[in-house]
Amino acid sequence: MAPNLEDRNSVFEFVVRQGNGVKGLVDSGLSTVPEAYVQPPEERIDKENAIKYDLPPIDLSKLDGHGPDHDEVANQIVRAAETLGFFQVVNHGVPLHLLESLKVSAHEFFSLPPQRKAVYLADVSPSPLVKYGTSFIPEKEKALGWKDYILMQYTNDDEALQHWPQEIKEVLLEYLRSSIGMVKKLLQVSLGNLGVKPDDSMIDVLIGKKMLSMIFYPICPNPDLTLGVGRHSDISTFTVLLQDEVGGLYVKMEQDTGYGKKGDWIHIPPTPNALVINVGDMLQILSNGKYKSAEHIVCTSSTNSRVSIPIFIMPRETTKIAPLPQVVEKDGIAVYREFVYVDYMNNVFANALDGKKPLDFAKISPA
Repeated sequence: MAPNLEDRNSVFEFVVRQGNGVKGLVDSGLSTVPEAYVQPPEERIDKENAIKYDLPPIDLSKLDGHGPDHDEVANQIVRAAETLGFFQVVNHGVPLHLLESLKVSAHEFFSLPPQRKAVYLADVSPSPLVKYGTSFIPEKEKALGWKDYILMQYTNDDEALQHWPQEIKEVLLEYLRSSIGMVKKLLQVSLGNLGVKPDDSMIDVLIGKKMLSMIFYPICPNPDLTLGVGRHSDISTFTVLLQDEVGGLYVKMEQDTGYGKKGDWIHIPPTPNALVINVGDMLQILSNGKYKSAEHIVCTSSTNSRVSIPIFIMPRETTKIAPLPQVVEKDGIAVYREFVYVDYMNNVFANALDGKKPLDFAKISPA
């Protein structure tokens, strides 16, 4: 039974608690966005005047050797991490046919009947490793996000094959396996620039927790009033993102650069065969603020539904995180305190999205 679109509680019950999601809302027929999804004017952005990101993707194949090509690509990665916190990569090691299979699989999964997806709602999911939901923390948000998602935690292949949804587990596992080598290279370059030569055990700790998601952004009748995802940065070390051809990812400039001023929004357009990489909060903290985790949003479309498939590469939950000693020695002061990663996670998931405010949890207040 379709909800009363004028009643926020009715919409919440239908979309969130019953597991119909935003897709169910759209499929029930609507010509305008329900009030529960209308973002405050200050949270919307002027897409028409956003800057288009036009730097070419970084060719990671050049990292495999030594010499000027390797050094130039390493410098490109470092410059991107220090400024925008986002960059695109090609020759990343993920098979191109797999990128297409992932997008097809995502659309197929979200096209399943609502009851097939609702079995993974948090309260009833057969495994704590799998959660189906909508928005971010619907109970705490003033305006809901125009998205549905399925989120998987990775422990090992056997548990993934046992518990992840049948329709998507194989393709997601192959995506994860083929991405890890790239992530390790990016971490070696990033830490190497800070004067740290990470050994295998250090890298394993910093990428020890992995979560994968398929996110669906249905067609929206009033995209100027809504957001797929509100302002936030990722709590990861790095995030690997496959976006489809529709677009909608915007990143906020944290400082003036050659292609934008502080506070400007930049559109990260879909690039064929490329993956998007963004710096997460943990890399910002490890670097003592030298690298920037990017504040970003996702906008909606009135003409096409959109899918994206991120891999969140995070430290193990028990890891103690703090600025690297080599960086603090050079800077003369630590900007962030030491904390246990799971405490940072718990703080983030207890609140609605609010830009980069979660970093305040770790920031040392000036005396």
